[in-house]
Amino acid sequence: MIKKLLIVMLLATAAMVSTLYFQFEKALSAPLNLNQDSFLTINPGSSISSFAKQLENQLWIPDRFWLRNYGRVFPERVNIKAGTYLVKQDSTLAELIKQVIAGQEHQFSVTLIEGTRFQDALAILANHPHIQQTVNNMTIAQIAKKLAIDNANPEGWLFPDTYAFTAGTSDIALLKRAHQNMKLQLNNLWQTRAQGLPYKTPYQALIMASIIEKETSYIAEQPLISSVFVNRLRKKMRLQTDPTIIYGLGDRYKGDITYAHKREKTAYNTYRINGLPPTPIAMSGLSAIQATLNPATSDYFYFVSGGNGKHVFSRTLAEHNSAVRDYLRIEKQKNQQ
Repeated sequence: MIKKLLIVMLLATAAMVSTLYFQFEKALSAPLNLNQDSFLTINPGSSISSFAKQLENQLWIPDRFWLRNYGRVFPERVNIKAGTYLVKQDSTLAELIKQVIAGQEHQFSVTLIEGTRFQDALAILANHPHIQQTVNNMTIAQIAKKLAIDNANPEGWLFPDTYAFTAGTSDIALLKRAHQNMKLQLNNLWQTRAQGLPYKTPYQALIMASIIEKETSYIAEQPLISSVFVNRLRKKMRLQTDPTIIYGLGDRYKGDITYAHKREKTAYNTYRINGLPPTPIAMSGLSAIQATLNPATSDYFYFVSGGNGKHVFSRTLAEHNSAVRDYLRIEKQKNQQ
C-alpha cells in the first residue's frame, strides 16, 4: 500500500514538474510585445525579479509571474548583466534572456570626419544621447591636458574614424581612443616616410597633412598637392594657402577671404608667415598623412581650383595667373546661367 502511494506521489510530482516545465517553456518561447526594434537598459545590480518587473511595466510581457519564478527555480540560468541592449521586434523572451546573460550590449557608433575641427568632434560627442558627458565644462586646454597632449591647442590630434562603444561610455574615453589612434597611425607612417622631406618631426607632418586635407577632397591629387608644398618649403617660399587664413580668422570668417584678410598677420596666415602654422588646422585622414609623408615628385609650385572638384597645377607664376583667370571666367559663366 505504501509502495503504491509512493508511486502515485512520484507520478503526481513528475506530472507537476512536467506541467511546470511546459509552462516555463511556453512563457519563454512567447514573442515579446514589441512593434519595432527597441532598446532595453538594465541597471547595475538588477535581479531577475526586478528585470521581470521592468518587462512587465514596459508591457513587453503580459505579467512577470513565469519569468520571476523561472529565476527562482533555475537561478544559474538567469545571471543577467547590466547594459543597454537592442532587442529585435520578433525576439522571444528566451532569446532576450540569452542576450542579457551573454552581455551582448548594443554597439553604438560615432564618426569623426576628415577635415573637421576639434570643436566639431566635441559637438558630435556632446549631442550623442548614449555618451556620458564629462568635458562640457572644460576649456580646450583642459581637455588637451586630460588627453596628455603637450600643446594647449589639441587641433589635429584626433584620428577621423567610426568608433563603436556601449552606452554610458564617457566622451573623454572616446577622445582618448581617437587620440591614441592618431598617434599610432602617424608614428607608423613616419617610419616609412620619403627621404629628404622638410619636416623635422611627425607633428610638423601632421600640420601639413591637415592643410592638404582642407585643400582637396579629391584623394588622388593629394600627393601632387603635397609635392607643391614641399617644393615651396624647399625654396623658402610661403605656403600661401587659404585654409590657414580661414582657421586663423575663427568665427570672424563669414564665407569669403578678403584682401584685408590676406594682409592681416595672424599666426596661421601663411601669406604673411614663413613655413608652417603653429598647429594643424583640422583632422587629417589617413590618405592626407600618407600624401604628406610620401608626396609625388613634381616641379609644380602653384595650384588653383579647376572648377570641377580638381585643381590645375602650374610651374610658374605666369602659368598660375593664367589658370586663375580661366577659373574666374568659368565661375562667372556659372553665375550667369
